[in-house]
Amino acid sequence: MTTPEPTPTVEELEAQERRLVFQRFTYDDAWALGSLLVEMARERQAPVAIDIHRSGQQLFHAALPGSAPDNDAWIARKRRVVERYGSASYLVGARHRAKGTTFEASSRLDPDTYAAHGGSFPITVEGAGVIGAVTVSGLPQLEDHKLVVEALTHYLTQPQNA
Repeated sequence: MTTPEPTPTVEELEAQERRLVFQRFTYDDAWALGSLLVEMARERQAPVAIDIHRSGQQLFHAALPGSAPDNDAWIARKRRVVERYGSASYLVGARHRAKGTTFEASSRLDPDTYAAHGGSFPITVEGAGVIGAVTVSGLPQLEDHKLVVEALTHYLTQPQNA
């Protein structure tokens, strides 16, 4: 039996955000990143929906076998957290948990509109800040988060994107 991976700390999650920054983010980047996420999810037979938004516009969306309309609702709720707080949805939830509370209890935001659950990560452009979000829904929240981080890490370490 394998030991479960430890939950990342707030500091580790913040370090991910500092590291995963784009020089630019174009329509082509959205297509390539979304396609990479689809490829990774297919390899794992992950029943996810994938979404990329920039400045209020949906640039990419895919729903893989096993996903459901509910995943789109989760995507919207998680993405709104990124748009409001400028941080990954999992990090926002982790910050509340670290204070001994929950996002739902302390944010005073409608849980039908906002979800600080893992899976939505800010698209940050150097010199511009957060301009959008890449979101995955369909796995346990930490797995959604890790899939997005893995795809961003892979994408941003390619020579043409560095």
